[in-house]
Amino acid sequence: MGKFNFNQEEFERVKSEAEKLYQTFEPVYNPYFAEKVSFNAKGLRHLKFKSDQQARAQKDQYPRLKLLHLAPQILRKSHTLQGIWQTRQFENNNTNGQWKYLMKDIIFYEFIAVLENIRVKVIVKEVLGGEKHFWSIIPYWSIDKASSKRILCSGNPYLD
Repeated sequence: MGKFNFNQEEFERVKSEAEKLYQTFEPVYNPYFAEKVSFNAKGLRHLKFKSDQQARAQKDQYPRLKLLHLAPQILRKSHTLQGIWQTRQFENNNTNGQWKYLMKDIIFYEFIAVLENIRVKVIVKEVLGGEKHFWSIIPYWSIDKASSKRILCSGNPYLD
């Protein structure tokens, strides 16, 4: 059984632990930005939902929640940005006590690291005019050609 194979009981345990852990996260200083990156409710919500009305499949949530503990460490240690993506999207904003979807400029920053022999990507989101905050953690994996199952890459470039 691979590192990210699980049953329902294991999923519920990991989800509960990740939610409790996330509440303890304080903003961390990121050397690349030379400022702090926060951990707000939007980041945790994004790990569990693709959009406001669409939950992620448990097989997608599980590895993200299981690796969540690595996100602050990666952001604390990352001096180099590996990717950047700029877009315009509708964001839900509270203006004068009313929630409205407004078109905003958004930047996603990508940091990649290998910790605990696992290669992961951490995404930081910035809605222009707002703070930078944790958005996601994504494990790198590949597909086993023999079994067609998802397997994690080890972070060893020679073997991956």
